[in-house]
Amino acid sequence: MTPTSSSATVQNSYAQDCRDASVGDFVTLLKPGVLSLVVFTAFIGALLAPGHVHPYVLFISLLSIALGAGGAAAFNMWYDRDIDLIMTRTQKRPIPAGRIAPQDGLCFSVLLCVTSLTLMALATNFLAAALLCISILYYTFFYTAYLKRRTAQNIVIGGGAGAFPPLIGWVSVTGDVGILPLLLFWIIFIWTPSHFWALSLYRCQDYTLAGVPMLPVTRGIKVTKQHIVVYSLALVISALLPWGLGYLGPLYGAVSLVLGAVYLELSRRVIKGGEKEAIRLFLFSIAYLFVLFLSMIVDYLVRTYA
Repeated sequence: MTPTSSSATVQNSYAQDCRDASVGDFVTLLKPGVLSLVVFTAFIGALLAPGHVHPYVLFISLLSIALGAGGAAAFNMWYDRDIDLIMTRTQKRPIPAGRIAPQDGLCFSVLLCVTSLTLMALATNFLAAALLCISILYYTFFYTAYLKRRTAQNIVIGGGAGAFPPLIGWVSVTGDVGILPLLLFWIIFIWTPSHFWALSLYRCQDYTLAGVPMLPVTRGIKVTKQHIVVYSLALVISALLPWGLGYLGPLYGAVSLVLGAVYLELSRRVIKGGEKEAIRLFLFSIAYLFVLFLSMIVDYLVRTYA
């Protein structure tokens, strides 16, 4: 779907002097908020892996994942520079604002991605590097360049890109895949739709103007709210699986139940509420994932050393 902006406006923005780009502008290309959650979930995946976690391997693994995720984010900002210029939420990003030239943003992205894959392959194992490569390609080409502007299911299908970190963290330590990291992958995958649909309810006008077929734009507000409730319920059930299947203990199970109850209540309020309830769910969903994964490692440490 083509954004309804004039090419002249876009070109004028890119023609601005980009020599004033700061280090902070390049950091912004990494999407540090998202990056921090990516690295954190990868860290939890690595710590939960059986066997001894060598500090060097752990550090290089997390660094590689951070560089790869940052490079993919920079590609996203480079590719989406036309629609970012239209949307109020993204107009001030470095590339549409003219502080970083598009070609510089793309080069930065490629450099980070190549460095991340090289480090992961040399310092850990081939499988971890392969999964990291798949996650980068998934986000850059499959989600950003293909899905995002073509289907309202962009977030559902594209959610897999952000679900890889705990799996990669685990594999970087063990060299193979287990059931628990696959469950962690699934939790993040099923968490993604309700998280982003809550944001899209709040920013529906932005997506409409930019021509991005998010669910509220193509199916309407009511249908989107119904989808949020369904996926929230699926998330809460999925989050209980590591405990129900015996991979994690009662401490995690209790935290998961409490967090899930709050998540479902906030989702219910979205049904009859407006933008305020939507953004409240969006913000809580971030805290939900952080606390849920934190409780995994706390549960593991308590059962191991108590």
